[in-house]
Amino acid sequence: MTQPLSTSDHPMKRFDITGTEIDRVVELFYICVRAHAELGPVFALYVQDGDWPAHETKIARFWRNAILREKSYNGNPMRVHVSRPEIRADHFPQWLALFHQVLQAELSPQIALQWGALADRIGEGFRTGIVAMRQPKDAPPKLF
Repeated sequence: MTQPLSTSDHPMKRFDITGTEIDRVVELFYICVRAHAELGPVFALYVQDGDWPAHETKIARFWRNAILREKSYNGNPMRVHVSRPEIRADHFPQWLALFHQVLQAELSPQIALQWGALADRIGEGFRTGIVAMRQPKDAPPKLF
């Protein structure tokens, strides 16, 4: 009799990383976010001190879903980001640079590169979504 696949053995996972590693990267990333001169105050508007563990758990579930194909995340991150006017398109390059720093410090170069590429695609999607959804309806599209 065959054993059921564990989440880390899911045949459709994007790359070889564990849920524990994802949790650790997310935790360390948000430690850096809280200390960041520009991103920290934006996050502080929406995540209170005692709420960080719950936020980190939610974001770790997002990444577990995106990477390991777990079905543990239920949310609409685009809507969340667009609905918060303090989050600007120019925050995403800063967010991604910080995220890449944590990935490179915590993971093997190959895994950091793979997760970083996925984060870049997702971050660019959020950035362009914010630009598109916040422009006036009758304005020509911004193509940057």
